[in-house]
Amino acid sequence: MIPAARLIDGPPDAYWTLILAHGAGQDMGSDFMTFFAHHLARAKVRVIRFEFPYMVASSRDGKRRPPDRAPVLIESWEREIAHAREGGSPLDRLAIGGKSLGGRIASLIADRVGVAGLVCLGYPFHAVGKPDERRIEHLQTLRLPTLICQGVRDPFGDAGEVPSYPLSERIEIAWLPEGDHNFTPSARGGRSHEQNLLEAVDHVVGFLARLRGEAERGGSR
Repeated sequence: MIPAARLIDGPPDAYWTLILAHGAGQDMGSDFMTFFAHHLARAKVRVIRFEFPYMVASSRDGKRRPPDRAPVLIESWEREIAHAREGGSPLDRLAIGGKSLGGRIASLIADRVGVAGLVCLGYPFHAVGKPDERRIEHLQTLRLPTLICQGVRDPFGDAGEVPSYPLSERIEIAWLPEGDHNFTPSARGGRSHEQNLLEAVDHVVGFLARLRGEAERGGSR
């Protein structure tokens, strides 16, 4: 197994640690991932970014590779969660997720790894142009509190189709105006990409704050 690559932002004593994995075609240092890591860190969230083995190899030799098979991606996620715990992040203050592929793989293990929440930044509900081949079976029974930030015109699942999906009531979807899979608005929309990114950051911060509030209210009973 190729050694993991990681980037860490935010205060080491933060209440929340959020582990984020990258999408299929961009590494953990992409503008998208960096924006979220830095702005969440400013909101006092400790953010750990990591790369799947295929992306580590690509970063080393510059050769583009397809994503690893699902078992390898899942194993990578399990290793990162274990590493965060060894570093002092308790499961009840640990959330996982990521961009597209990274968030989807996190969602596959979310219910069984014992973390507090799931954050998906652009969920690939189906491949582009294949709306009938949905990747939602596990999302129908998901028990973990989940936030999905999704552009309203995302070709992997837009606002015209996703609301009709039979998703778990534990899933909250925050729709970003005019946004595509990277939350980029259309040129005619009157919004900037940064506005959508900042709105998504606010949704994540609010989601984590609600989870903390629910946990503290539960502990005081």
